[in-house]
Amino acid sequence: MDKEQIIDLISSKIKLVRVERGYTQDKMAEIIGVSKKTLVQIEKGRDNASWAIVVATCALFNKSEVLQSTLGDDPLVIITTIAHDHIDTPKDKTMGGKVWWKEILKQGHFQLQQNLVSQHYRILDDEGYRWYSSFDKNDALARLKEICRQQ
Repeated sequence: MDKEQIIDLISSKIKLVRVERGYTQDKMAEIIGVSKKTLVQIEKGRDNASWAIVVATCALFNKSEVLQSTLGDDPLVIITTIAHDHIDTPKDKTMGGKVWWKEILKQGHFQLQQNLVSQHYRILDDEGYRWYSSFDKNDALARLKEICRQQ
């Protein structure tokens, strides 16, 4: 998944996020920092949200069931991974990948998983803490080897 893909995806879900929260278009536009006219254009599919609107939506509605089920993970993790090419700042506690994840490789006390929805990779330790996240499999494999050597 890249910026353009997530922009398309989140743009198509903004109305559902708004309805999920019970907000009017005026209130939603105010919250994400756009005009009502811009929000209407996005909701009707006439225009896509900008990257800034996508980031604001994911940050302000990161607990949205619509966004979490659409992306298969915390929306903030997805946009941060895309924005920085990877996340290498341990250690966020996860739920261990029981629903949206498949195990790619287990090495020592760590495992590499791939998200079934967004296709990004992450490294977890045995306790479910995230050590790394990336959309690049080779980078994730290299980081897994490096983490295992350090432990």
